[in-house]
Amino acid sequence: MTQKAQLAKLGLFDAKVPRYTSYPTAPHFHNDVGPDLYADWIRGIKPGSAVSLYVHVPFCRRLCWFCACRTQGTQSDAPVRAYLEVLKAELALLKSQLPEGVTLSRLHWGGGTPTLLAPDMMTELAETIADVASFAPGAEFSVEIDPNEIDEARLDALAAAGMNRASIGVQDFDDEIQKTIGRIQGFDITRDAVEMIRARGIHSLNADILFGLPHQNGARMTESVQKLLSLSPDRVALYGYAHVPWMARRQTMIPSEALPTPEARLGLFETAAKLFKWDGYEEIGIDHFATKDDGLTIAQKTGKLKRNFQGYTDDQSEVLIAVGASSIARFPQGYAQNAPATSAHTAAIREGRFSTSRGHVFSAEDKLRGRLIEALMCDFRINTDEILENFDVSRSELNALFSKVAVDFPQMLEISANGLAIPEYARPLTRMIARGFDAYDLSKAGHSSAI
Repeated sequence: MTQKAQLAKLGLFDAKVPRYTSYPTAPHFHNDVGPDLYADWIRGIKPGSAVSLYVHVPFCRRLCWFCACRTQGTQSDAPVRAYLEVLKAELALLKSQLPEGVTLSRLHWGGGTPTLLAPDMMTELAETIADVASFAPGAEFSVEIDPNEIDEARLDALAAAGMNRASIGVQDFDDEIQKTIGRIQGFDITRDAVEMIRARGIHSLNADILFGLPHQNGARMTESVQKLLSLSPDRVALYGYAHVPWMARRQTMIPSEALPTPEARLGLFETAAKLFKWDGYEEIGIDHFATKDDGLTIAQKTGKLKRNFQGYTDDQSEVLIAVGASSIARFPQGYAQNAPATSAHTAAIREGRFSTSRGHVFSAEDKLRGRLIEALMCDFRINTDEILENFDVSRSELNALFSKVAVDFPQMLEISANGLAIPEYARPLTRMIARGFDAYDLSKAGHSSAI
């Protein structure tokens, strides 16, 4: 039986599973976590520690049809400036609760399109953040940049604020595919944006590219990847397009009959992966690639690779604070999500309280299963000694979990006294295998294709 036939027999091409950027996943959050508990978690941060901060800007000049993020379109700066005032008030509220001496190990501006902020707004936001907490030594400040929505003045403002990593969404460079997904972004404008970024001494560059888009085939995938490689990004996220029109209504604009089959999706991923590896990139987890000296590669080789809402990371902080509508924070105690609607978020902040509307408090079992899933997603293996040292579980209980999952994946897992491992030929099944350690009901969550 061929590898593809084995994968098909195990359900790879039919399954819908989480991406596991959190555990439990966001559909299982509930309203037991509110503003008061969130404030308690902030006040409980160890004084003098380094934390991460995520700032969400939910605005775009245009709404790309492929995108399932919670965003809103605007052609004027008025709502963006009003939102900036809300962010400043939220950051002031955060400052009032934050213990003394806390610094930032990571700062990320995401969206939406954070680069639709005017230069003066960028400076104002950066100064407000600096007043809340200064950067820790070796801190990383990254911004999601839309090549269609960036210019010299805005890059000057970002560079002056300390941005040292840029992230660019590519999706695909093919003209027909861009028109079909509502994202017109030619190679020339992308290359020009990269050159402007690097001209300011910002040499760390991330790029996102999608497989599984309408009208994609091997030749088009190859051409887009080769164009991307010519820009020499340090990191690439090779994400599978998630067609979920029942969750993101704008995706109804995309013709489902033009989407590649699940079997073809796997072929597109393998084509792109081979090109990245041939060009010297290291494969990181299930969907990232990085240069040999990049932080992700080092983290993977030293067993410190992590996974969060932005994908794979080398950030070792236990605390991720999130500001802005719909953003999700993570603490050792659990997750806390702000009100998704900008109006509800704004109302709460103007009343002088956090807008936390839901979340999840970790149980001991959540922490154990979350670590098992993260280990599989990052390292393709679970180290028994590490789990026994850090969690209240016996060797026999852990082996029982391994055996239960292995029943569903015959000849696809390696179980030994050292733990459980996914061999290379079975790694397309990683998200499905991780699901075997998930204690929550996934039937109502509406997750995306396993490949």
